[in-house]
Amino acid sequence: MDYQALAELLFPNVTMTPDELEEKFPPRNTPEGAVITRMAPSPTGFVHLGNLVQGLTSERMAHQSGGVLFLRVEDTDAKREVPGAVEVLIDTLKHYGIQFDEGATHDGDAGNYGPYRQRQRADIYHVYAKKLVSEGQAYPCFCTEEQLAAMRETQEANKENTGYYGKYAMWRDRELDEIRAELDAAHPWVLRFRSTGSIANQFKFDDLVKGKLTITENDVDHVLLKSDGIPTYHFAHAVDDHLMRTTHVVRGDEWLPTLPFHIQLFKALGFKLPKYVHIGPLMKMDGTSKRKLSKRKDPELALTFYKAEGFPVKAVYEYIMTILNSNFEDWRRANPDAPAEDFKFSPKKLNPAGSLFDYAKLTDVSKNVISRMDAETVYSLLLEWAQEFDPDFAEKLASDKALAVSVLSIGRGGKKPRKDLAVWKDAKDYMGFFYDEYLTAPTFDEKFDKATIIDVLERFLAKFDISDDSAVWFDKVKALTNEIGFTTDMKAYKADPTAFPGTVADVSTFIRQAVTGKTNSPDLFTVMQILGYDRTVARIRATINNLK
Repeated sequence: MDYQALAELLFPNVTMTPDELEEKFPPRNTPEGAVITRMAPSPTGFVHLGNLVQGLTSERMAHQSGGVLFLRVEDTDAKREVPGAVEVLIDTLKHYGIQFDEGATHDGDAGNYGPYRQRQRADIYHVYAKKLVSEGQAYPCFCTEEQLAAMRETQEANKENTGYYGKYAMWRDRELDEIRAELDAAHPWVLRFRSTGSIANQFKFDDLVKGKLTITENDVDHVLLKSDGIPTYHFAHAVDDHLMRTTHVVRGDEWLPTLPFHIQLFKALGFKLPKYVHIGPLMKMDGTSKRKLSKRKDPELALTFYKAEGFPVKAVYEYIMTILNSNFEDWRRANPDAPAEDFKFSPKKLNPAGSLFDYAKLTDVSKNVISRMDAETVYSLLLEWAQEFDPDFAEKLASDKALAVSVLSIGRGGKKPRKDLAVWKDAKDYMGFFYDEYLTAPTFDEKFDKATIIDVLERFLAKFDISDDSAVWFDKVKALTNEIGFTTDMKAYKADPTAFPGTVADVSTFIRQAVTGKTNSPDLFTVMQILGYDRTVARIRATINNLK
């Protein structure tokens, strides 16, 4: 076979050479040890937690090494593409703090190694396709769908591995005249790789997460170019990662079965193989067993879920770091105020088997993150969330910023800040009672008669002075407690609950419910200070009237 003649026959219009492409896309001028990596999603419109895990892994590896993170859109499968999906992906990842140094953008491409959308790179792939054909490492295949289906049926019936290989590779060694005849008849063709591997052979491979793997060689003649001239993922990623000078490929371990072919393809093309970082799946407990997070079963897989629930970006970021590197939590305890980006991330600390997603732990992380924010920051982020997901609440927050910030300042700061909020969705229930429209009528414990509650509230009003400090204020509450025969001695009450009709805690609860409509609220003295004398008294009087 005259492979050079075959290459000219298949690609008569390809005049550019691999050497010219090497010159056009030279090695990057980056520090020694810098990681060049990418996110390379398909534009399917669904941005999930796994994208964020891979994105944060890539971003940390690149930026803490002085390297480059770029966004490449792998849109070779036009059937799966969703209009606007690229823009959704860019916006979502930006929302979670993943900034790309170059790549696809809303307005096109930014960077010197583009185009960054694979469907715009067909001419580049054809250069390397022609090279492989000219070297006898690739060939055209004119098999019809019916022929391929029949081949698969035969293999399954014989209990053989399925695929286009060995004796089933019917176009592998055809003569040039046969190929020319098919082309003259305008029959569609795909370009296949000529594998030299055997499943009888194995070799060792080092993955940065999985460690040392035993790999079985690939013997299948996989498709490189589809009949429309667009490459498969396998071929495109090899060419792109080489020309974009990718040093590390971060991807899910569902791609491990393709690794033998990818290694083989890089070698055939004469490219240096990048280092691979295969990340295990995100798991969750389902009863007593673990399973992968599912798009169909688990709403928490979608990143839109976290935005709608109101998890701050920093909380999601820090939680992801805890499941990527277990030592992040120790680092955070030792560095409570340091930016999370200061943490030294290592792909070698990733769990090879995958990480267990724990919603309760995410909530705890979020509480800690929010508790470390100042009131102005909380107000700003809460307002931004409410404007999208609770416009009426947003209107209340915006109408009196000073009030909202005062409320959000309660218990904030110090060594042990309050942790009332886990997500922004909690805020309305937490502080809504400050707005009269959200105030609900209290439901008092039925073991106390109305006359007792009214008596407590009227006595409190008689003593209430908005200028009192918290100590004087609470002394008056304790005095009132003793006046009605309740006790301020909680130890005595616990020792013999039947000796007293109630305690100072019950008295405080009556007042709290009258003022807030709730049995639990932020510090009651501070609440009254924020509400002011008139609003506090009005609420207590309204409760008394409702009880009569």
